[in-house]
Amino acid sequence: MPKIIGASLAEHRQQVRIRLFTALSTLMEREGFDAITLADIAAEAGVGRTAVYNHFPDKESLLLGFIENETSSYIAELELSLAGVEDPVAQLQTYVQQQIRLKREYHLAPGPDLRTVVSRQTMMKLRDHIVEIEAPLRRILTLGIATGRFPRQDLDAVVPLVNSCLAGRHVPEEGPARTRAIEETVAFVMRAVGVDPLIAQQAARTA
Repeated sequence: MPKIIGASLAEHRQQVRIRLFTALSTLMEREGFDAITLADIAAEAGVGRTAVYNHFPDKESLLLGFIENETSSYIAELELSLAGVEDPVAQLQTYVQQQIRLKREYHLAPGPDLRTVVSRQTMMKLRDHIVEIEAPLRRILTLGIATGRFPRQDLDAVVPLVNSCLAGRHVPEEGPARTRAIEETVAFVMRAVGVDPLIAQQAARTA
């Protein structure tokens, strides 16, 4: 009988899922999604191969479970940071800062090669998660336009552009260089949506 991880069956299942997600993330960074197998993932996770099938029928299902888990945790943390921030300019500044911080903790966006190695059905489901990630920014910009804090703009064009900028932005891990990079990124995004960065600084001080 397989060894139970944790104090209960429910905890065991949760711990196995976490191990599988961690293994998948590690292997995708190292080898790419198309190069790994469920057997590789099981070995990396330190669980039996049959344990994988108890949770996910195939590799793409595991990928979707991983992205769903990352997305839910990411959005929860992002919304927590925005709680109590009422001014849309201050909200946008907080959003950009948190995007940069959380990017070190979560792996949300499918890599450029992922679109070519998963089925169309899986890719459509991954896009649903992208929409979830974009929702807070869309909400912030909608409020800013409605209150006159931001100029009117095409959010279907602007939201993906801003998030693509943030996803692709390399920021130093620590020190003054990181602080400067974050400040410049905030200023760039503010200018991109039509807000004077100086106004953004004032909003942050009064938020």
